[in-house]
Amino acid sequence: MGKLILYLIIGIVIGLIIGFFLTRLLFKKQMEKNPPINEKMIEAMMSSMGRKPSQKQVKQVMAQMNRYK
Repeated sequence: MGKLILYLIIGIVIGLIIGFFLTRLLFKKQMEKNPPINEKMIEAMMSSMGRKPSQKQVKQVMAQMNRYK
């Protein structure tokens, strides 16, 4: 009975360690594939809509984006 509990605890610990590193690897890949939005992306988006954004407008959009995260 004692060995069973020990094996169960060891299995859970190993599973948690493997799960942590696997999740970290997948998260890094996802962030490389879809990086978070930055000021240059907002400026490019506004320029593609036919407006030349000022730095103040870009900062305002970034503030709005960060508020709704």
